Amino acid sequence: MSGSDRDSKPRPPKSEAAGDDPWAKWRKPETPVAVDAEKVPKTEAVVEAKAKPTGTLGVIKSALKPSAPAAKKPAKGGPRPTPPTKAVPAARKPLAPQPVRPAAAPNAPAPEGVRLSKVMSERGMCSRREADLWIERGWVFVDGERISELGTRIKPDADIAISKEAKHDQAKQVTVLLNKPVGYVSGQPEPGFTPAITLITAENQVKQSGDPEFKPWMLRNLAPSGRLDIDSTGLLVLTQDGRVAKKLIGDDSQVEKEYLVRVAGELIPDGLKLLQHGLELDGKPLKQAWVKQLNEDQLHFILKEGKKRQIRRMCELVGLRVLGLKRVRIGRVKLGDLQLGQWRFLRADEAF
Repeated sequence: MSGSDRDSKPRPPKSEAAGDDPWAKWRKPETPVAVDAEKVPKTEAVVEAKAKPTGTLGVIKSALKPSAPAAKKPAKGGPRPTPPTKAVPAARKPLAPQPVRPAAAPNAPAPEGVRLSKVMSERGMCSRREADLWIERGWVFVDGERISELGTRIKPDADIAISKEAKHDQAKQVTVLLNKPVGYVSGQPEPGFTPAITLITAENQVKQSGDPEFKPWMLRNLAPSGRLDIDSTGLLVLTQDGRVAKKLIGDDSQVEKEYLVRVAGELIPDGLKLLQHGLELDGKPLKQAWVKQLNEDQLHFILKEGKKRQIRRMCELVGLRVLGLKRVRIGRVKLGDLQLGQWRFLRADEAF
């Protein structure tokens, strides 16, 4: 058979739908829709033929997963169906055994004795921080035995001694007296405020006989013992010595603070008696105070506590407004003739 004969035989028409339409084999034969090729472009005719497939679609049952049979309700009085068993997860690798802490015995007795540092602080030998430092350095002896372990407990009446190194270290600690001006804060300042410690300079020092030479290292750990608000002036104590700090601001401190206060306003009836005793701040009654009226606009206060802005708040409760406040004495130490912004060392013959 020649090639021309093969070409001369008529070929069956090729179905475009079978190649272009993926759903063609599921379709039923339809009557073809006549399309005017002259009015509709060829590309649009093809798109129109593909846009809306016709015929019916079904679901291949073999593609469905077999569903679990619905549980039947048990008949009255009959046994209940057994619930399906849950899949058990694969076993995990066992964790390494953890050390077991011994459980605290119920009603265990408290450890005997008192911490050595606490006893030293309570006896006024030093602060607890200093005590811990000395213990670490081996400078503390209890009943003649050197102690170098922190947290050591002793009998409350034990004999405690410190080495000459500790005494020398304590002798280097300084305490200064400052006449604080208005505008300086006594403690840690907030942004925009200046701490009073910035006034402790060689230029502002009032020198006395027997004073050590001022050195910058003396400012290290120098902290105020008691507050004096930004609008007040007068005596402010700054110290490195824990014994001084405890005496002035400890919970059991009985050291007096003396103030001269200038006021304005009209005192309410029995206001002076209320200032002396009968007021409370922050829900707590104040300790008894000594208050005297010096003249129409000046009061004299002696307190044994120092709550925040205490005198100003006390005066407001009795109809007065504080215009000026000056602290002139702490314990047995007086402000004296120190001028505003000046300071001096606490002398060896002075004590609060």
